[in-house]
Amino acid sequence: MQKYGVNELRRMFLEFFESKGHLAMKSFSLVPHNDKSLLLINSGMAPLKPYFTGQEIPPRRRVTTCQKCIRTGDIENVGKTARHGTFFEMLGNFSFGDYFKDEAIHWTWEFLTEVVGLDPDRLYPSIYQDDDEAFEIWNKEIGIPAERIFRFGKEDNFWEHGAGPCGPCSEVYYDRGEKYGCGQPGCTVGCECDRYMEIWNNVFTQFDNDGHNNYTELEQKNIDTGMGLERLACIVQDVDSMFDIDTLKALRDHVCNMAGVEYQKDDNTDTSIRVLTDHIRSVTFMISDGILPSNSGRGYVLRRLLRRACRHGRLLGIKGAFLVELAQTVIDGSKDGYPELEEKKEFIFKVLTNEENQFNKTIDQGLRILGDMEEEMKTAGEKTLSGENAFKLYDTYGFPLDLTKEILEEKGYTIDEDGFQKAMEEQRVKARTAREVTNYMGADKGLFFDIRKAMKYAEKITDFCPLTETDFQEIRLMENPYYLEKLTSMNNKLIETIEANKKKIGFTINETGEVANEDLFASIISKFRGKVMLVDFWATWCGPCQKAMKDMKPMKEELADKDIVYLFIAGENSPKETWENMISDIHGEHYRLTNAQWAYINKQFSIQGVPTYMIIDKEGGIKNKFTGFPGVDTVKKQLLELL
Repeated sequence: MQKYGVNELRRMFLEFFESKGHLAMKSFSLVPHNDKSLLLINSGMAPLKPYFTGQEIPPRRRVTTCQKCIRTGDIENVGKTARHGTFFEMLGNFSFGDYFKDEAIHWTWEFLTEVVGLDPDRLYPSIYQDDDEAFEIWNKEIGIPAERIFRFGKEDNFWEHGAGPCGPCSEVYYDRGEKYGCGQPGCTVGCECDRYMEIWNNVFTQFDNDGHNNYTELEQKNIDTGMGLERLACIVQDVDSMFDIDTLKALRDHVCNMAGVEYQKDDNTDTSIRVLTDHIRSVTFMISDGILPSNSGRGYVLRRLLRRACRHGRLLGIKGAFLVELAQTVIDGSKDGYPELEEKKEFIFKVLTNEENQFNKTIDQGLRILGDMEEEMKTAGEKTLSGENAFKLYDTYGFPLDLTKEILEEKGYTIDEDGFQKAMEEQRVKARTAREVTNYMGADKGLFFDIRKAMKYAEKITDFCPLTETDFQEIRLMENPYYLEKLTSMNNKLIETIEANKKKIGFTINETGEVANEDLFASIISKFRGKVMLVDFWATWCGPCQKAMKDMKPMKEELADKDIVYLFIAGENSPKETWENMISDIHGEHYRLTNAQWAYINKQFSIQGVPTYMIIDKEGGIKNKFTGFPGVDTVKKQLLELL
């Protein structure tokens, strides 16, 4: 068997299913689109849910993807074992009411044995216990002996989440050999050891559950498959874990070279190597999708991963800033499948540098204080850090509770989290009380100095720049609870506004007040992926705009049955009444941008107030751009060519 690299395996999978009539789609963003049930995309099928539910029409009934995913449910275990990681790529082929079990199983076998070259005698399929149809295909058509086909119950081989579409699964396991086994006499498929590794899962969505476990056959049956790229690479390259496959090994080796350490020489060192290797990969991809560090939501997930990476880099003895250098290795190893990493690397580097610098300013002092607290607990024979001390680290030194908790757990200590929450509430009460009683005559001599500093931070917030942790440290030094409470409230409202804009059209502003999302336009058109688009940019209701609108209306009526989206993007300065009239008259998709957003789009595409038109293909690529309306015949011809 040839030892293919990760990038080769990704290409092989997508090209194989393209040869079977599938549309190979680019990975969707890690930020879910119109899905409030997820913080981050965590599976290959997650961004395709609208196609499975019928909310949206898929670009083709057969689709294949390699989807980037993030899972942080067991983040505490990342590094402690070689099994756990937060970032992974999921290969998948999907059918929306087209082919079903027969084709899915045959293509699974063909890809694994004929394309990748796995030994057929080391592959073991599993099926749902009552799925005789799948058994017949594996046994009679593929030729797998009955004793090598494992029947499992609902817990293992039936996919469902309450009421709605559901169905049986058929997984494929690979026997990695005795060296990966547990040595127990009954070791076989389903054992918890590493010998029999699940590599492929076919989900046959064929039933509808009414919520009371009454199942009826679906008229439109779907296929949802998943195969972890890293797992497949482990088998093909015959290595112990994902940290040993080619792309991650290059990153792991870079970490070791920077730290001057060797892998698999010391358990604690290995833990830090794996944490840093995994986390830098996750944060690089997250930032490339426009996620920024914050204290809530997916921004907090990013910040937590970044800080864990920083801390474990320090535990390894790496001096100075190092995240950007490692991110370059991530980009070099993954840009073959994700070229946007290279395109956005300067933005990625800027975010990493800012966050690493901020954290470095607080971590040293925080670690020293925490070390003193540990000595006090040791002397007193205690094993629990008081909530008051945990809050002091958080409030005074900007030390996150989860980081304090992680450091202490490594040494056998715990935290009084209830006490921490109580101290937090007491601080809020003090701030409210101070606000009610503070007056000019009772103020100390530093009042005017504090007012000037507070005004500086208030002006920053007014300029749409969120406060950093460094800002809050300086505010705390004023020892004035009123300013802390007031500025925190203002800052939180600003962050909510930014998040609202981000959810609306993917628009964010970074800590310097600049547009941070380099894909503002891409985020706007992403919801129309799979359709041809005519995009019309206009800032004011000028004569050429009016003529173009008049010419376009009959063309839209003529092509009404075509899969075309007419997207209008207008500036904030366009007259409101005209904008409303245009919406009611044209009936296309519309976005009205703020001045800052319009300035960014204007700079990106050099619109400069002149009516500008773009034709976008089904993959979101810009096929043509016109300054001024080129005429109905030209536009219509190009739109029809792309259908």
